[in-house]
Amino acid sequence: MMDIIEYQQNITVQYCFPDNNSSCKKELHTPTNLLILSLAAADLLMGMFVMPVNIVQLRDSCWYLGNIACTVITVITFVSMAASLYSMVFIAVDRYIAVSDPLHYSTRVTLYKSVLLLILAWSFCLLYSIIFLYFNDHLLESQISNSCYGECVVALKKPSIIVDVILFFLAPCSTILVLYSLIFILARQQARAVRAVRNGTLKRHEGKFSNSTETKAAKTLGVVIFVYLTCWIPLYLSSVLAESVTTLSVLWILFAWLAYLNSSFNPIMYAIFYPWFRTSVKFIVTCRIFEFSSSICNLFPTNV
Repeated sequence: MMDIIEYQQNITVQYCFPDNNSSCKKELHTPTNLLILSLAAADLLMGMFVMPVNIVQLRDSCWYLGNIACTVITVITFVSMAASLYSMVFIAVDRYIAVSDPLHYSTRVTLYKSVLLLILAWSFCLLYSIIFLYFNDHLLESQISNSCYGECVVALKKPSIIVDVILFFLAPCSTILVLYSLIFILARQQARAVRAVRNGTLKRHEGKFSNSTETKAAKTLGVVIFVYLTCWIPLYLSSVLAESVTTLSVLWILFAWLAYLNSSFNPIMYAIFYPWFRTSVKFIVTCRIFEFSSSICNLFPTNV
């Protein structure tokens, strides 16, 4: 499956050569990269704002920034978590279309459609977060009631928890599970089809390659689903089963941090399974991206 996904990326992403009329950055403006950028932006919001603020709050056990900042950081938390989940769903949909219908992929999935979809998705996440906090009495300053100074807590109501579980756990989780399972099945079928058309002299070698590809796909699929479910099931399960849920309860803090860590696991998984991602990170960290020679880098070698 990974080989097929990387092959599709080879089709949709052009190599960067100095004599191209368009810049190297322009060549990377593809629907798939845009969806990955959305996921990275959501994870970046989580790492830059949500995690540091929660670390400070856990250490000091108090909130010094006022009610407005409490509402803002809560909105950022919900938006980044929701956007991260649905970006993963969009990536799964994009990869399913690329694998199931590669000939019509460029017409079915365009850059403008991806931009419009992401704008609608982020707008929906923002609107939902505002409505969610409003119905849980934590949006307007007049709604927020603090039992003591320095408190930033959201008391979640049962109906809103059920709606949140459906929209931001069951729906995306089921979609990801179904799509990646279909991708794995299609990858196996395509591998068998390729093996069937090979001549007799390459049949034995190609059979070993196909088996290794399927094993790699199974491992990748298992890791992605396991990490996703491990990070999110405890939070939503505890929210549904608990009689009353507040963002300062011990279980909520523990399981919410587990969900936050999912944003940290995403780049780690990309680094493990995608060689081109590791190469890109090395170019950025070592500042080689500012060198002219970086424009001729080949992130997708043909032997991958």
